[in-house]
Amino acid sequence: MSKVLTTTSLSKKYGAVHVVKDLSLEVEKGSVFGLLGPNGSGKTTTLSMLLDIIPADTGAYQWFGEAPSHTNRKKIGSIIETPNFIGYLSAERNLKMVAEIKGTDAQDIANVLETVRLTEYKDKPFNTFSLGMKQRLAIASALLAQPEVLLLDEPTNGLDPHGIVEIRNLLMAISKKGVTIIIASHILDEIEKICTHVAIIKRGQLLVQGRVDEILTNDCILELKANDMERLSKALKKYSLSSQITKEQDKYIVKFPSMIKNHELNEFLFGEGVVLSHLASRKKNLELQFLEITK
Repeated sequence: MSKVLTTTSLSKKYGAVHVVKDLSLEVEKGSVFGLLGPNGSGKTTTLSMLLDIIPADTGAYQWFGEAPSHTNRKKIGSIIETPNFIGYLSAERNLKMVAEIKGTDAQDIANVLETVRLTEYKDKPFNTFSLGMKQRLAIASALLAQPEVLLLDEPTNGLDPHGIVEIRNLLMAISKKGVTIIIASHILDEIEKICTHVAIIKRGQLLVQGRVDEILTNDCILELKANDMERLSKALKKYSLSSQITKEQDKYIVKFPSMIKNHELNEFLFGEGVVLSHLASRKKNLELQFLEITK
């Protein structure tokens, strides 16, 4: 699969602080790529460098296998700042102004409004929109000129659960049309649900990148409790499939390299004189992985 973006040792300092340090990324065509990290990890700075909003101190990047240029910049739609529209103008009129600035055909407006499901609100003033509708209009403006790549900085930030689901479904629908999407976010759950690939950064440095389904291990994690916790600990250490055992408050968290059958584990423990009072699966999601990687 061809690469739409490659960065090589991209770095940016403000004073003595390395906001982004030696960041090397690869984004494949057609992927939904998540740039994941806590607030202050350099995500917005990275996107700003990729859009030539701020210059990199060192390193380089390529779009579509070429050095940055006005030509390949036209293939990229983006939302970095808070949506900036004129409040008293309608959604359609705001998009016409954006189209004029971009020098693109205003005939695209009807299509992008339909894509973000705002057609019936096209004549409504922007200042009457909910936060979710404002964000969808911003995505519509980024889709003008039919970009090949969409860059979004915290697209669900501040939205209520309903708004988050709307944006998630919208981005998944856009991705199915072949648009490559790059999302910077600190919301782990959204990255896990939307993205095919992820790069985790901390203090501007890359910790890990790859397919979400590869970074997420196939580990099976169980929570276990028994009346005799000492005997439970000894029995778990004898169980050949246990790979990691940790104590967490009043229970043991046991990691297995693959899925196991709970009844087989229960039978083994019973044979060791252990009667469980609690057995529950704990999902190995991106949040647990993220915390393990960044701790």
